[in-house]
Amino acid sequence: MKINLSQYGLTSRLKATAEQAPQQVIARVTAQHRELYQLMSATGELYAKVTGRFTYQTADVTELPAVGDWVLIDAGTVAPDVAMINQVLPRKSVLARMAVGNTSQGQLIAANLDTIFICMSLNADFNVRRVERYLTMAWDSGATPVIVLTKADLCTDLAAKLAELAEVSMGVDVIPYSATTEVGETEIRAYLGAGQTVALVGSSGVGKSTLINRLLGQDRLATKTIRADDDKGRHATTARQLLLLPTGGMVIDTPGMRELQLYTGDLAKTFEDITTLAAQCKFRNCTHTNEPGCAVQAAITAGDITSARFNSYQKLQREMAYEGLNSRQMEAQKIKRMFGSKREMKQMVRQFKKNK
Repeated sequence: MKINLSQYGLTSRLKATAEQAPQQVIARVTAQHRELYQLMSATGELYAKVTGRFTYQTADVTELPAVGDWVLIDAGTVAPDVAMINQVLPRKSVLARMAVGNTSQGQLIAANLDTIFICMSLNADFNVRRVERYLTMAWDSGATPVIVLTKADLCTDLAAKLAELAEVSMGVDVIPYSATTEVGETEIRAYLGAGQTVALVGSSGVGKSTLINRLLGQDRLATKTIRADDDKGRHATTARQLLLLPTGGMVIDTPGMRELQLYTGDLAKTFEDITTLAAQCKFRNCTHTNEPGCAVQAAITAGDITSARFNSYQKLQREMAYEGLNSRQMEAQKIKRMFGSKREMKQMVRQFKKNK
């Protein structure tokens, strides 16, 4: 069966890159099961493993394939239905978190995303500080974040919650959504045009699987209801997977995160109000505590920003894996995750210009 990979997001740039390795076959990672990957190629679905050489040459686990990656494979080198992955093609975006139980290793959530839906329900799960954390991760990914507020039909104070969220959602679309009344569904589908990839992230039980089932037009994913006694959700998704929608576009479902520890993030974008103020402080090395002429403290006193937001900014600063690195080192770390190296990034740029 011939598959049109353009519906899975294959671009002319990716085709040109793959053509440089004519003995290889291009495919997209649609699911991961421990060390076995599920792929979609032009000839259909197949399974694959990473070659030993690729694994040996990998300096960081974030360089290994993730759901959404485009890879080059040797089809059928292990068994008729198992291929070997030789290379991950340069990513246009990558969503990563700190690995659970690990203080230094990153864990890829998904790659090559256009949009990230940060899902939060309008009940006891509602938490503005958590949104800041997700936005910091999302802005760093290279994809565009959108906040989706689920279970809108159960919320009796939507205006108040939107006002509370306004301080942290600058430059981000916010969509109240209800699977029951279909409020917000049109706005959500606008992000899911042909070839577009959207990942859904958020806590357990906020309705990610329910939303995806609605977009698919069938109950393909298991869902869990929220417990009435404490508004806490239970896990429904246990693995990441990329799903093609009947109307075009793709969604990547991710397991609910009990806690989100940042691996890297874009604090300057998430806290643009604070970083703009910090540039106006009297002293360049201002700690924003008790120095004279501190624009940040003046804004807190005037009520322009809340102390809770500033405290959240400081907390995330301390937490990030690249704390203490300068801007050049942080950029180098991001290039490594996206392209493998600065040399490979330059090669990709040259190839892109050549094919324009």
